[in-house]
This record gives sequence, C-alpha cells and structure tokens, in this order.
Amino acid sequence: MARIYIVDDYDLVRAGIRSLLESQSATDLIDEFAGGAQVLAACRRTIPDIVLIDVDTPRGSGAETVRRLARIDPAIRIIAITALDGGFSPMQLLDAGAHGYLTKTSGRDEMLEAVRAVRQGHCFISSDAAKTFTPNERSGEAADSPISRLTVREMQVMMMVIRGHANREISDALFLSPKTVYTYRARVLEKLNLANDVELTHFGIRHGLIDPRA
Repeated sequence: MARIYIVDDYDLVRAGIRSLLESQSATDLIDEFAGGAQVLAACRRTIPDIVLIDVDTPRGSGAETVRRLARIDPAIRIIAITALDGGFSPMQLLDAGAHGYLTKTSGRDEMLEAVRAVRQGHCFISSDAAKTFTPNERSGEAADSPISRLTVREMQVMMMVIRGHANREISDALFLSPKTVYTYRARVLEKLNLANDVELTHFGIRHGLIDPRA
C-alpha cells in the first residue's frame, strides 16, 4: 500500500489520474491537491510515498515546489508532469529532486510504469523526452536513453560531478562514504558509455544539464 498525492489545478485531470491509479490498486491511499502550497502543507502533516505534480500549474512554482517537497523528506518520490516544450527540462526537474518526468502526452501505461519505477528506487523519463537525451544516437534508431537507467542516487552524484564537486563534497552532501561515491561515479560512466569525468562534463553541456558560461 502506498500513499499517493496528485497535484493539478484541473479537477478533471486529477480525477482521471486517480481513476487510473485506483484501477491498479484498491489499497493505495490517494489524495488530490490543486496547487503547490496545498500539497506542501499536506506533506508537512503526513509524508506520502509518491507525489505526481503538474509543474506547469499557475498555483505552484514548478521546480521550486519540487525542491521544497524534496526538502521536507528525501523519501518522497516525486513524478513531475509537464509539457514537452514547456519551461522545464527533465534534468532541471530531476536535479531539483524529482524522480520521474512525464509529459502531458504520455499514455496511461507510461504513467503506471513511472509509478512502478519510482517505487523501486529508479528514475523515469518518458519515452518522448528520453529520445532527446540519448548520447551517440544512431540515425533512424530510437534507443532508450541511458540516463533513464540511472538510479536516483546515481543521478544526484552525476549532477554534482558535472558541476565540479570533489568526492569529499559529494560525500558530505549526500551522506555517503567517499568509496561509495567513487562506485556511483563509475556506474554513471559505465551506463552512459563515457570514459572519464571530462567526457561526463561535455555530455552535461551537450544536453543542457549545465551552462558552460557559468
């Protein structure tokens, strides 16, 4: 059983997501909220397992609401929902603390897959968004993005590495031993098919994860 919060400013959208989730589990506890302020207040009272949030809602503040949810309790699994051509990229939201990224064109099966993935501790990026994050794409082939295979912790380590943080800084920030950080770095390089941190930084620049002018 999981406690799930749905955040969207449209009643009909919330009802549709709720109906879909309830069709898969009769035991999950599901609550609905119209905006960021409401769900933040609710999370301070009762910590949910999963929050599905429309970051385009005018009643919230997008990535900032995701950051605040993550700060309340890192155990909250957050799935951000946005327009593919909206103001937030997958990596902006994942870096803010989200564990999943869905677009408003994602189908019902993909939403259920996202919920299953974040429950198991994995990141999830919708198939249409993931195509834009696939390094070494081969013409005519639609491969799965390696980024979508990273765990949440691997994603966090990757974002700190490409921003120039040393192992000790990452260790202190994420409450991990230096040896564990080294292991995560190696896994990230392997999954992204990169040789070293320099290639990882170039990867981050190519895919908009960092601003080279910063």
